[in-house]
Amino acid sequence: MNDRQLCVGLSLAVTWFSGNAWRRNDSHVEDILNPTYYINIAKLAEKAHVDFLFRPDSLFVDPKALSHSVGFCALEPTLLMAAIAPHTSHIGLLTTASTTFNEPYIIARQLQSLHHISHGRAAWNIVTALDGHQNFGLPHMPDVGIRYAKAKEFAMAVKKLWRSFPHEALTIDRNEGKFVTSELITTPDVRGDYFSVKGPLSVPMHDSGEVPLFQAGASEEGRDFAAQIADGIFAACPDIDSAKSYRDDVRARMQKYQRNPNKVKVLPGLSLYLAASEEQAKALYLESQSSLDINRKNQFICDSLGIDITQLTEETEICASLIGPLPDHVRSRTHSELLRRLVKRETLTLAELRKRPEVSASAHWQIVGTVEQAADEIIEWFEKDAIDGFIALPGGSEESLKLVFEKLLPLLAERGYFRRQYTHTTLRGHLSE
Repeated sequence: MNDRQLCVGLSLAVTWFSGNAWRRNDSHVEDILNPTYYINIAKLAEKAHVDFLFRPDSLFVDPKALSHSVGFCALEPTLLMAAIAPHTSHIGLLTTASTTFNEPYIIARQLQSLHHISHGRAAWNIVTALDGHQNFGLPHMPDVGIRYAKAKEFAMAVKKLWRSFPHEALTIDRNEGKFVTSELITTPDVRGDYFSVKGPLSVPMHDSGEVPLFQAGASEEGRDFAAQIADGIFAACPDIDSAKSYRDDVRARMQKYQRNPNKVKVLPGLSLYLAASEEQAKALYLESQSSLDINRKNQFICDSLGIDITQLTEETEICASLIGPLPDHVRSRTHSELLRRLVKRETLTLAELRKRPEVSASAHWQIVGTVEQAADEIIEWFEKDAIDGFIALPGGSEESLKLVFEKLLPLLAERGYFRRQYTHTTLRGHLSE
């Protein structure tokens, strides 16, 4: 058994429906809005001793994109986690809430409620959001600096609200007729540039302690924010060098804020297309990707690199000298920068570039192969201090999902890199391992 153990999360964003995969007869796509479907997956994940379930979220959908893709047509994440909680006992429940479109009191109350419902297994994925402003009466998305300044103030307000009603204040003395020790309850009266919240919160803190915080910080502002507050970081790292560079950078920033770098888990998303043979896995991947819109890929390349590729041939080499300034209108500077770094590092033909995960605007680490190949690569990244674990994004079919539970995690446990059983009943306990 190694001193360090992998921390493993599972995305409930039904990544196994992505691309063309939802059209398979065995996809169960009809169950995408059925909580029982996710409860059954949660039970399988808990049986495999997964650290936590993770539900990303968006407060915006594109009807045109939804016409041929599942996308973010989904149940509200915190309600979904509350439905899963009574059917599980150990696995963490990481929900998502935006600091751009919500109010601190509401989110503090929802998360602390989920913490009680799950007996200490809740966690908050803090996002600033990339779009959706039209749904909240905003004329445009605030720029990245404002979004992160607001996120920092929001998170601090939530933490103060949680602390305003400590667990110790809940006295429940029937003989004395004393429900709480009111002297222990505070009124934080948070007043900042973006929020004004008096408090106290109406839900006491759970006796397991504060809800863990996760963040997907990739920009300069995002990395700095994550270094200040996060217990776990969801990162987009398509290769081992970018993963190690990211982890080293965040750990250095944590020291600047006088935080112990070993107290945070850096967890890249890992897209897994698994099958009994490498050939079958490649066929599964190609089948799932066959319907992806080439025009959307071309537009992303044009927008991110600042070049017009419409007159280029498939064999034209895209190299660093062709890159123009990053346009102001890009949807995600983070994903665009990942593509720009790829082109600066490697010279690829246009046809080759389209096949890279960076062009899908997600840029997650990707393994297409057998369970043994996946285990070997995960261990290599872990041994080279590029990761603290990963968030599994199974793709292609539900078979990849099952292989993660039934083969991959048991193999990692057999090799000494993952637990054989839970030793804690709270998510913060899992994160301490």
